[in-house]
Amino acid sequence: MSLANSESFIEPPASSSDADDIDSLPSESTGSTVDDDDEHISDADREWRESLQQLELLLTMILVPYVGKYFGRKCAYWGWAKFMEWKYPVEVIVTSPKAFKGAGMVEAAASL
Repeated sequence: MSLANSESFIEPPASSSDADDIDSLPSESTGSTVDDDDEHISDADREWRESLQQLELLLTMILVPYVGKYFGRKCAYWGWAKFMEWKYPVEVIVTSPKAFKGAGMVEAAASL
């Protein structure tokens, strides 16, 4: 190995100006903390955030499972009808679409 290659792994000596810059930095951060931000939030902002949290809970705990269950059952009924038409020479006809949709909604909400 040549001398030039071994010298490239040696770190250059730190200059005194770099050490002076580090020493002059403040020891504490000057940015605002979470506690400072909470003190400056108005009551209207706090109520707005609480209402958004309540809407989020409503969506995640009630609406998303209900809608997912409804469309899941609708997809399952459609898939089962297509399978039965393919496997057996049977034609599946829904005589009353309104009653079918209403029964699907009631059935999806029954276990919630």
